[in-house]
Amino acid sequence: MLNVTREQAVAYRLHVNHLVDRLPPGSHEQAAYVGLQDTAPRDALLGLHARMAGCVRSDWEHPSLIQTYSPRAAVYVLPARDFGVFTLGRMPLDSRRIDVLADEVCAFLGGRERRGAGIRGLRSACVSGRIAVRWDTTSLWVHEVPRPELDLAEARAELCRRHVRCFGPTTPRTFSWWSGLSPADARAVWSSIADELVEVDFDGVPGWVLRADEESLRTVREPRGVRLLVAPDLRLFGRDRDGRFIAPGLRALTPAADTFHPNGVLVDGRIVGAWGRKGGRVSVILSETLSAAEYDVLRDEVASLPVGEPSLSVR
Repeated sequence: MLNVTREQAVAYRLHVNHLVDRLPPGSHEQAAYVGLQDTAPRDALLGLHARMAGCVRSDWEHPSLIQTYSPRAAVYVLPARDFGVFTLGRMPLDSRRIDVLADEVCAFLGGRERRGAGIRGLRSACVSGRIAVRWDTTSLWVHEVPRPELDLAEARAELCRRHVRCFGPTTPRTFSWWSGLSPADARAVWSSIADELVEVDFDGVPGWVLRADEESLRTVREPRGVRLLVAPDLRLFGRDRDGRFIAPGLRALTPAADTFHPNGVLVDGRIVGAWGRKGGRVSVILSETLSAAEYDVLRDEVASLPVGEPSLSVR
């Protein structure tokens, strides 16, 4: 059995999520392969920027992408062609309640786009694959879309594969939390791809990765470079009590973090500070001293952010 350290797991996750080597310009769907949580202020856009070269301010609404409530009923930016994976893939094994909610929401919409505030059951109804949203950080708009022609079992299995690929080593319990499926449903979906998984020893506890990714985990190289990670991406470092899995938890990665600086400054695979922004003003608090070369790269990262007139202040 492969023994995996936390450092090795983090390095693998950073690489497979394209947070070490950026994708070429225009790789929107690949950058959003596992979905990008769009917490304010526009985290999905900054998540795209961290993964893809040449990102511009409008890329969160690129034609190849779509928004809806997805993992954990948060607004996500997703590949439009994989809409069914992130909606039908979260469908409970007993889907009757979801079907009723979706019918009610679509009847309320009446074929028109409407503001989403106050629509009963909206977050749950999005699992039906019949409802998309458009959130511009101030208003949420909702409209009906054709239900994807995708088998429910395959949608669930593919969602589980993507979770394991991008967040492994992981567990059925972690998949349940991330997907929003009940623990029993998550275990059933997990079992459906069991022959594609391999167990590893993750710092003394069991974890699983895709068999096809075992060699990548075994031979992963140490991350190099500087990135500004948004708060949702800090889960890759393990947010549970023991710092292994992405599941819920608020383990602090740097003493520099506070409510205005919830994001992480990544240097060579380590979180060395925290950052936040208001408009284009990016405030960084460092918990480690950077070299002159690292500081220059950090300054260039800020200058390239797809926000209006980015500027950097550091303390």
